[in-house]
Amino acid sequence: MANSLLASRVVVTWAELTAVGIVGGFVGSALGGPLQYLTYLVVSLLSVGILLYNVDALVTARLRETET
Repeated sequence: MANSLLASRVVVTWAELTAVGIVGGFVGSALGGPLQYLTYLVVSLLSVGILLYNVDALVTARLRETET
């Protein structure tokens, strides 16, 4: 169970990061100037948020497994 959860969470994380990166790249390319920099910052913050959320989900699932 734990290995399948880890594998699926890795795939979900990869897909989310890829989607955010591609959309951020398109938006940043279309805007330019200071808005391009703000887009870069938003994409960076979203990427960190995605990673932290998914790590938290894995840790929570692991803790639930050890409690039972």
